[in-house]
Amino acid sequence: MESEFKLASEVNNNCLIIHTSGYINNEGGEKIADVFHHHFENGINKIVVNLEKSNVVNSIGISFLIEIIEKLNEVGGKMVFTNLEPAIEKTLTIMGLFNFAGKEATVNDAIKTLS
Repeated sequence: MESEFKLASEVNNNCLIIHTSGYINNEGGEKIADVFHHHFENGINKIVVNLEKSNVVNSIGISFLIEIIEKLNEVGGKMVFTNLEPAIEKTLTIMGLFNFAGKEATVNDAIKTLS
């Protein structure tokens, strides 16, 4: 099992960038949602989720991400995932999330896509 979930966030070019580390389960998903909601209420609707240091996401963690994607789609916003581990990318593809969210190799690529 991976280490304890950690999260760091920053705003760059009017995009919220969330960097995760560790296993994204119910606790990790909730922390991501809390940071998202804080910035969303302040007008940020472009989100980059950097999963470079997260190798596992469970179904509850994904449910939080889906909730965020739905809120963003309601207002014309967008989420882009970056630095995806192959197993996570496959899971998100199977679930059809890339029909509603983007994916890029790096955070900088994601920011360019959202600008």
